[in-house]
Amino acid sequence: MWWFLLCVGVLITGYFTYGVFIEKIFGPEPEKETPAVSMADGVDFVPLSDKKVYLIQLLNIAGLGPIFGPILGALYGPVAMLWIVFGCIFAGAVHDYFSGMLSVRAKGASVPTVVGEHLGTFAKHFMNLFAVLLLMLVGVVFVLGPAKLLANLSEMSITMWVGAIFAYYILATIVPIDKIIGRFYPLFGALLVFMSVGLMIGLGFSDKGFYSQGLEFGKNFHPTDLPLWPLLFITIACGAVSGFHATQSPLMARCMQNEKSGRFIFYGAMIGEGVIALIWCTLGLSFYETSDALNATLASGGPAAVVHEVSTSLLGTVGGIMAVLGVIVLPITSGDTAFRSARLIIADFLKVQQRALPKRLLIAIPMFLVGFLISKAEFGVIWRYFGWANQTTAMVMLWASAAFLLKRDKLHWVCTIPAMFMTAVTFTYLANAEIGFGLDMTKSTIIGLIMTVIFTGYFLVHYRPAKSKLVESSQQ
Repeated sequence: MWWFLLCVGVLITGYFTYGVFIEKIFGPEPEKETPAVSMADGVDFVPLSDKKVYLIQLLNIAGLGPIFGPILGALYGPVAMLWIVFGCIFAGAVHDYFSGMLSVRAKGASVPTVVGEHLGTFAKHFMNLFAVLLLMLVGVVFVLGPAKLLANLSEMSITMWVGAIFAYYILATIVPIDKIIGRFYPLFGALLVFMSVGLMIGLGFSDKGFYSQGLEFGKNFHPTDLPLWPLLFITIACGAVSGFHATQSPLMARCMQNEKSGRFIFYGAMIGEGVIALIWCTLGLSFYETSDALNATLASGGPAAVVHEVSTSLLGTVGGIMAVLGVIVLPITSGDTAFRSARLIIADFLKVQQRALPKRLLIAIPMFLVGFLISKAEFGVIWRYFGWANQTTAMVMLWASAAFLLKRDKLHWVCTIPAMFMTAVTFTYLANAEIGFGLDMTKSTIIGLIMTVIFTGYFLVHYRPAKSKLVESSQQ
């Protein structure tokens, strides 16, 4: 427990130190009108209070990722907690802050437009396709995950719950953002707090401790000897660094009323998600005696089985059900905004105005039909593609953020270094994984490093600081 509290303390310290440093580098301008004010339309551009925007952002980004990912990551041992802490502070929260603030500066534009503005037309077209693919995968994953948990708590089948969740997603995707998302998310947030705090209190009063082997950070505890590199950094995405967040931040960039609120809303929400990830990683490490015991539960029912077993054991039947419901809230409140983001990206690409309901339905209905077809694939396969697509999106967004800073002669390395790291991770994984090229780890790592050198070299040569007058005009 003390190690968990120390990690949480480091995360909070990071918000008040490195978060402030990142904010100063970007340079928010409180006197500027944000898109929520200048472009208010009553549907997607709706001014909301900072507290409400923060809570919605947290629930948007905290889906199954910071629960299922850290549970799977716990198989590797305590080193997973280090990745959550340092990945969150130096990569994930930086990624989220810039994805949100660059959207604010781009009049609430979605991630493809933001990426295209800073990396060029090819990157924009690539992200138009890639972001929609990622959001569809996210939406489907965040249907199947909660459906399985709800089926465990009721007599309804998974298929019936899938249909019910899809029906809710359709409604939440097409109505104005303040009608469902802005109105009910505070209640969901209370359930989330109960789940998080309750489980840690339950763990504190139990006799559970870390794996019987102890705090050995240099050891890979994975029962099947899967390599730490690069799998840990793909397995634990949400909670450390996640490209999915770049698709969600523009939703709140369209509701935020002051640029100065960006650190609290974007950087702060990522720190909040890091705490959630630490909770579930700690539970995975502490509830089970060994990684083999955790792996046995995962083999019998996946991460959903771990959530159910841990929650009911630590909090009893009623408390466990409440905790499981808190876990169910997370993917549902991310799945609806995933499809909403996909609708907006497609609308931006097709230049279809979204104020009128029929035009929203014109995009939403075919999109959900495709999502339903994807949901028929095996969950494990969908999750692996989601993990790679997620981290690849983060890589591209970090390079776009670095380009924004470099062009303005600012300290771009705060984005360039994590972009380089994620480039090595994603290309190594693609070269090695079964969903990729299936090469051995040595060759895959070499490919990952070569691609990182190529990307970095091109970036430093192609993007140069602009003259001060051009910079000033481009920031308007």
